[in-house]
Amino acid sequence: MFGVVFGIAYMSATLAFRIQYVVMAIIAVSIVLVLASPAGWNNTADVVLWGSFPGTGTADSGGFWRVFAVFFPAATVIMAGANMSGELKDPRRAIPLGTMAAIAVSTVIYIALAVWIANASSTEELLTNYTVMIDKSLWGPGVLAGLLGATFSSALASLVGAPRILMALAKDDIVPRGAWLTQSSSNGEPRNAMIVSGVITLAALLVRDLNLIAPLITMFFLITYAVINGVVLVEGSLGLPSFRPTLRVPRLVSFVGAVGCVFAMFIVNPTFSLVAVGVVFALYAYIMRMNLHPDGGDARSGIFGALAEWAAARATEYQVVSPRAWKPNLLVPVQDTEELRGEFHTLLDLARPEGTIKLLGITTQATATDATVRMESLGRALRAQGVFTTWSVLDSTTFATGLVAGLQSLRSAFFRPNLLFVSLDESHDRDADLLHLVGECRRLEVGVLLMADHPKAGLGRRAAVHLWLSLPEAGEGVGAALTRTGQHLSILMALRVSKAWKSPLRLITVVEDVADKARAHRFLEDVVDLARVPSPFELHVRQGALADHLASAPQSDLDILALPAAADLDAVRNFVRLSRSACLFCQDSGGENALV
Repeated sequence: MFGVVFGIAYMSATLAFRIQYVVMAIIAVSIVLVLASPAGWNNTADVVLWGSFPGTGTADSGGFWRVFAVFFPAATVIMAGANMSGELKDPRRAIPLGTMAAIAVSTVIYIALAVWIANASSTEELLTNYTVMIDKSLWGPGVLAGLLGATFSSALASLVGAPRILMALAKDDIVPRGAWLTQSSSNGEPRNAMIVSGVITLAALLVRDLNLIAPLITMFFLITYAVINGVVLVEGSLGLPSFRPTLRVPRLVSFVGAVGCVFAMFIVNPTFSLVAVGVVFALYAYIMRMNLHPDGGDARSGIFGALAEWAAARATEYQVVSPRAWKPNLLVPVQDTEELRGEFHTLLDLARPEGTIKLLGITTQATATDATVRMESLGRALRAQGVFTTWSVLDSTTFATGLVAGLQSLRSAFFRPNLLFVSLDESHDRDADLLHLVGECRRLEVGVLLMADHPKAGLGRRAAVHLWLSLPEAGEGVGAALTRTGQHLSILMALRVSKAWKSPLRLITVVEDVADKARAHRFLEDVVDLARVPSPFELHVRQGALADHLASAPQSDLDILALPAAADLDAVRNFVRLSRSACLFCQDSGGENALV
């Protein structure tokens, strides 16, 4: 039977899926044959469904936890869909939906069968007759076919899924000398990884005592579930911007899940638990020593980075470079503390709750003392609102010279700002300085937030946010387009402001040719999906010139868009005038990624 199962899995995952449909039909019929039998529903004797069961403490039964250890792997096949994530059309939607549906269906079936067999059999029969369910069903051979089919289905799902996990590990360079395992056949089947998985499976079968192996398998499943719960608990508690799950789980559930898994492990078998934990820590130490750097970071780097920054805000200093752990650390230059008071709530909207603010006063020697006192007062007010804020004063003859010096010196700081927040004056007095600063930030890989307030309305009602996005080139992926056009920071800031204002986000793009409207709408839908934009939101695709639609678009209080590579401050002011709203122009630093 192992040869048959391995042969099917080796040939094609598509063939395996088609056979699973046949097996599922057989299992469904067998369940009907059991539950339709009157033997399980006509028993008038007292039935014990909960409490103390005779014989469960005997050496033969092994007690509750041994039965749990043997039975538990039967509940793990619901994760088969996660193993096949690379083969699914929409894994983000299919995995949680399929997993939860599998849990619900399996729970109903298992409980129904337990109630039926408790009514159909005496305690003595349950302890001694392993085929009592077959004997008391409507048609025994049909139930036997279902039992064999269920075992066959589990084996097939494991032999189809396990090689794909092994190949994924090899592709991430976790498996030593794993290049051979990354190779696949012409139809995409991981044949080499399947051979290795088959050899491991066959070696386990040759042990001949599956009840001995089952508790060890249970240990690794429980460790996997404990780690998943732990990661969800930690990331959910840290409030990372990248942690925007489409299926939210309460932190209490994650905590109980993690603790429960560890507790069950050591109750089932302390020796196997220690072995399993030791293997996991050895693997973790090995992976850490390999110093892997996956694109966009990973959960491990994000969690450790966020924890380190949390500690840095209170005790130590730590530098984070992972896009997964990115959060806004604003550098705010201050010449006039009165102007900073006007930007107070805007800074809170952009930085709160996990971001930081660095106030850099640029003054002359004569005004340094007075500016320090005022900045300290505003900094403490920002801290009181939940934003970690620091401040310092730099003596300089000009605004641009002092700010460039501050940017260069802070580049080597442990707590390095990654965004420069500057405001655009109505006058043109500082235009040359601002253009110089934008270029210097691009050189130093620091993002720029250029705030252009509406001269009369300011931020208005703080109720409507527009995000203007540029259409990608034909055939260009969403991630590549956002990186090329520098729009990651725009999306991240729009999400933060929309959340702070509790307002829906409007995503707008303008096309010149009417033939591009369908492609533009798909692009906006992809951005919403991949960036996990929360509802409610609106998608607008307009055809024509951008300037024509600035005035005709629905009125907003803040328009957010990418700052062009060749910054034109006159065009920025014209955008504010035509849109009749405040505008926030964003320049990526290269460290942001709105899709992680």
